[in-house]
Amino acid sequence: MTTPIEDIIHSFEPISLAQMESVKLMNRIDTKFAVPMTVLPAILEAAQADYFAQEIDGKRIATYDTMYYDTDSLDMYVRHHDRQLVRQKIRVRQYVDSHLTFLEIKRKNNKGRTKKKRIVVPGFDITADTPSVLKHKKREDEAVTVESFIDAKSRYEWSQISPHLWTKFHRITLVNKAKTERLTIDMDLVWENVVSGEARTYPELVIIELKRDGNVPSRMTDIMLAHRIHPFKISKYCIGTALTTPGIKKNRFKKKIRLIEKMLHLSPALFQGEEVNE
Repeated sequence: MTTPIEDIIHSFEPISLAQMESVKLMNRIDTKFAVPMTVLPAILEAAQADYFAQEIDGKRIATYDTMYYDTDSLDMYVRHHDRQLVRQKIRVRQYVDSHLTFLEIKRKNNKGRTKKKRIVVPGFDITADTPSVLKHKKREDEAVTVESFIDAKSRYEWSQISPHLWTKFHRITLVNKAKTERLTIDMDLVWENVVSGEARTYPELVIIELKRDGNVPSRMTDIMLAHRIHPFKISKYCIGTALTTPGIKKNRFKKKIRLIEKMLHLSPALFQGEEVNE
């Protein structure tokens, strides 16, 4: 039996991974939104005419496993918490359905632009803390390790970081028909802290991220405005770390977590412009 979300997303025109090659947007501006699961069907229905849905082996809802790395003092988390404009995250992400694993370094500059560098790491153990050997994407005879890639591309050395947070979720990926933007919709969020052993989940929360090369017009921003949904800065890594790390500095994220929990308990009618008597 399919869910309402699956029924709606299978009514979109499909787009394959190969067709998405021109929409990588590795140097981009991101706009995020946090919405309740109860509102997602209406958002998808409004987007159907203007977007393709990514399809892999007949599936349009993909499974993602991600391990985030940080220093022992959680420097990457703390820099984000303290509103440092220049910051980065290091993660290994498994695209379960497409059988691909990437080591990714995401950097944000003081202009709000995100740059991502990544390399394929076939066979990399997402829970391991030792380097893997892989083939360089440009020269088949040249070996490069995870360690050397991070040392060359990151402000941190491999020896300074270790696994900290395992994040799992399901994702819908949409591409506008002009192929100038990509939209990711993350659901069923689960966080497991490697160090503390604590786990948390937000099954009612949906994180939507609009990725585009600059502030070009977007149909999705119009759809969000029509549903009274405004941009909401949220980091899955930081929220998950704040929720699962006892004693950590998290004043800034406590406020975000309270706002999320309040939003999740609002009536869906409030997002549809209907008159509501509470």
